Amino acid sequence: MFAVSDSALERVWREDCPLLDVTVHALGIEAAPGRMACFPKKAGFVFGIDWAARMFRMAGATVEFKGDDARVYDAGEVVLEVTGTAGQLHSVYKAAQTVMEYASGIAGRARAMLLEAQKGNPKAKVAVTRKHFPGTKEISLASAVAGGAVIHRTGLSDSVLIFDQHRVFVDDVAAALDRAAAEEPEKKIAIEADTPEEALQFAKAGGDVLQLDHFTPEAVKETVALVKAVNPKMVLLAAGGVNVENARAYAAAGADVLVTSSVYFGKPFDIKMKMTAVGQTAPAAGTPLIA
Repeated sequence: MFAVSDSALERVWREDCPLLDVTVHALGIEAAPGRMACFPKKAGFVFGIDWAARMFRMAGATVEFKGDDARVYDAGEVVLEVTGTAGQLHSVYKAAQTVMEYASGIAGRARAMLLEAQKGNPKAKVAVTRKHFPGTKEISLASAVAGGAVIHRTGLSDSVLIFDQHRVFVDDVAAALDRAAAEEPEKKIAIEADTPEEALQFAKAGGDVLQLDHFTPEAVKETVALVKAVNPKMVLLAAGGVNVENARAYAAAGADVLVTSSVYFGKPFDIKMKMTAVGQTAPAAGTPLIA
């Protein structure tokens, strides 16, 4: 399981409630007992339930029911139910809701893109980049992985990927690839190409991974044939403008991995947070709340 720290979740909570909930305080309802049921407004893939539960516990609330993360739920099907005081529930519920909604959106889009890609090639992978919204690395990457994606790079410190911005400082690409391999013998060496001609040149020069930047699916298909003829073991990535709409075409063209940032950006998946005061009728855990 992808680790997301308590400190990352607490930071989200404390950004929303750094001191106290002024409204709850003004109404004098801090100690009133309450219950909250969380459920999707429409059927869909839900992720972030465990994070939301941890956030409620941080606020002192009690988790009464927690559904499994990373699966499809029906509209109105309860995914999380908590009890606590109005002060506890109000201090954290909006932050917990936001985390679940954004996590579910990212995970759902990653899942949809992977399913599309595998229609073109059952072995295709979807890899997410480091171009998530700044400050959200743990939550963004974990959500994408929950949807079935793999991680392209977490950052600059975990892989060697030579871009054209690096190549302006070197005269000999083959020598640069050899140097990188010697300096980082435990890592695969990747290089990005902007044209089929560059791709073939780099494949002949060496390296392990070839990233094709802003190639059309037709150009990917042409390049895969050229590259595999000279370097059969080279892994080919399609990057730049790759999304759920064209994932199938890129996978069918022969790209081993589809590199994308698109899953990070889109609508959150709506999660309803239904609050009731204790003494009112509360839904049973797992009961659909939308007809």
